[in-house]
Amino acid sequence: MPAPPVDLDASRIALLAGASLVAGAVNAVAGGGSLISFPALLAVGYPALTANVTNTVALCPGYVGGTLGYRRELEGQRRRGVVLGLLSVVGALLGSWLLVVSSPELFETIVPWLIFLACGLLAAQPRLAAALRRRRGAGDGAPQGRMARWGPLIGAQFVAAVYGAYFGAGVGIMMLAILGIFVADSLQRLNALKGLLSLVINVIAAVFFAFLADVAWVAVGVMAVTALIGGQLGVLAARRLNDKVLRWIVVAFGVIVGLRLLVG
Repeated sequence: MPAPPVDLDASRIALLAGASLVAGAVNAVAGGGSLISFPALLAVGYPALTANVTNTVALCPGYVGGTLGYRRELEGQRRRGVVLGLLSVVGALLGSWLLVVSSPELFETIVPWLIFLACGLLAAQPRLAAALRRRRGAGDGAPQGRMARWGPLIGAQFVAAVYGAYFGAGVGIMMLAILGIFVADSLQRLNALKGLLSLVINVIAAVFFAFLADVAWVAVGVMAVTALIGGQLGVLAARRLNDKVLRWIVVAFGVIVGLRLLVG
């Protein structure tokens, strides 16, 4: 049954537009922007499920803006982008279906702990990646962009894609941690790939929800434009940060996101 309509007056429109602008930028820099835009949708009066699916659809342009802004860093990543992108399509379809047919309460309970785990993985990523290279005999001189192991990467990315379509908060942080461990490349390039995969997951989920869920299309119209602008602004900010600074900004924001979800 569709949720009752929400009267979007000027103040509510301004809140949604501002939240999606910031969310688009945060998703391009780190991930976790949904924890800005999702509460804004709740604040203006949408029910939780409607807010969740509306948020997914509305933030798609933000991922488009981030991916366009990161075109330079995506060069040379075609193979991994295609493989992980196709895998993300399958995972996103499963996650979208789970959201529509099942109660999200149990999954929402473990979401903060998944985000904390992702932050821990990202913080430890340099040592974990170096240990993985030594174990497979590649040493510290492994060429930039080389894959560590496809099997664990595929499994981890599939789980991230399911989660990203089901709820999504912090999925960018998870994917950046996963890519950082299993792919030998700069964090800026991995951040660009993370943004592309996030776009794939969100688009698949958005199409699914457009036909099978209660999307608040007026709110989508308000938020989509500013999310697009925010995504491009976020890339400009991220490019000015070195890998170490970017890593710890992502970790710090992820902890904040996890704590925010934990305390409700």
